[in-house]
Amino acid sequence: MKRILIIALLLVFTGLEASAQRFAYVDSDYILKHIPEYNSSQKQLDALSAQWQKEVDAKFIAIEGLFKAYQADQVLLTEVMRKTRENEIIEKEKEAKEFQRLKFGFEGELFQVRTKLIKPIQDRVSKAVQAVADAQQLDMIFDKNSEITLLYASPRLDKSNDVITRLGYKPGTINK
Repeated sequence: MKRILIIALLLVFTGLEASAQRFAYVDSDYILKHIPEYNSSQKQLDALSAQWQKEVDAKFIAIEGLFKAYQADQVLLTEVMRKTRENEIIEKEKEAKEFQRLKFGFEGELFQVRTKLIKPIQDRVSKAVQAVADAQQLDMIFDKNSEITLLYASPRLDKSNDVITRLGYKPGTINK
């Protein structure tokens, strides 16, 4: 009987504690679209990515050309010449894959440029979210676009426009 009473009291106090918490959410994509620096940074990243992708594609097209030429000439080549051409193709393919990894891989140049351009903007947004939470005495703010599944959210809990205003921009005027 004593256990049941203790468990009941714990449940009541836990329920009271949970109901005292205040939640809200923001839409980070919506917020970022209002920031001109983010849009220009994203365009820079897209252009850089496209340029490097063209270089990667050109390297692989050249390798494919070497391979087709090797296949066409294969019957005319000596064993030593075949091995030399095969090694040349393999080496070019390794170089192309290494170039691709250096540009697009984890911790690659694109990742580093993205961090350099986007991180300061994300930090500003994070500080603005924290300021809105402090000003409105919110305990938690979720990001509608993050890994957390948000099945329903009341529009009155959406603080995205408050964050945009805190950043000094006008809600509803999305920059392109």
